[in-house]
Amino acid sequence: QGDLVESGGGSVQAGGSLTLSCVPSGYIHRAYCMAWFRQAPGKEREGVAQIEADGTTYYADSVNGRFTISRAAGKNVLLLQMNSLKPEDTAMYYCVAARLCLRPVLNAADFRYWGQGTQVTVSS
Repeated sequence: QGDLVESGGGSVQAGGSLTLSCVPSGYIHRAYCMAWFRQAPGKEREGVAQIEADGTTYYADSVNGRFTISRAAGKNVLLLQMNSLKPEDTAMYYCVAARLCLRPVLNAADFRYWGQGTQVTVSS
């Protein structure tokens, strides 16, 4: 297995919900900066949500109010709760991590560790 292992993707109808999980390798702990990115075919990679060591969160405008990034209580697991899903949310979703959170947020180049991705498909 890699540094980060995602799960929870699948197919859902518009308006539905999914929760993605990401289990890091042991050396990637809760003090790391972690985030979710996504990439749809033919489109640029997009930062979705970021969580910092102190729990501060940031969201892309496209998902703000619908998605929630969090760390599971008592576990080294990153979550992405996705509600009110839309067809335009269809993409491969990647869990990423970095030793420090830099600015600007959700900058892909700042994240050293990447998972293999989990596919999310939303049908209309």
